[in-house]
Amino acid sequence: MITLHALKYSRATRVLWLLADLGQPCNRIDYDRTDAFRAPPELSKVHPLGKSPVIDDDGALIAESATILRYLSDKFDDGGHRPAKDTADYWHHEALFDYVEASFADVALKAIMPAFEGKPVPQDAKAGLDKHLDYIAMAIGDGPLLFGDKAMLADIQMSYIVALLDRLDLLNNHPKIAAYWNALQQQPGYIAATRSAGPMAPPAD
Repeated sequence: MITLHALKYSRATRVLWLLADLGQPCNRIDYDRTDAFRAPPELSKVHPLGKSPVIDDDGALIAESATILRYLSDKFDDGGHRPAKDTADYWHHEALFDYVEASFADVALKAIMPAFEGKPVPQDAKAGLDKHLDYIAMAIGDGPLLFGDKAMLADIQMSYIVALLDRLDLLNNHPKIAAYWNALQQQPGYIAATRSAGPMAPPAD
């Protein structure tokens, strides 16, 4: 059985979502955040960088949520979370899947961090975020999700950052992304994962 090292309010929920979709149980080891909202020292005993999520599959430790999602999809012969390989949508999907952490996350965090600390979002950070949210809105197209009405790996990967943006009211001027987030929350795997481990984003004080 897969062991998942899961930090609270983290990208680990992505892994739980896919496992729920695949009908695969896991041994989940939970880690609470510190008062400073950091990962606890215990996670450094699992991964040298104190990262979460990390999975242990019969002694093989795998980090990075994108890698974990791809690994689990391949391990369990999943055919439902990527477009067919012989289609243009397949490579469009792979680009969006990698885009989330390679490009979008850094831009989003420049707005998320000050908002999380109760500070105004700098104008340049807001402008950068708006540009990326407009790009994602174009990628959604007719929606409701990136490739129709069923969550793909790219949707699962996108969900954590969108959850944080929604929590901090940073989607107010982006109704298409807000509708996308609402649609993500209706997905069975999301519902199962958050019922089990709690919400993706920390609740409002």
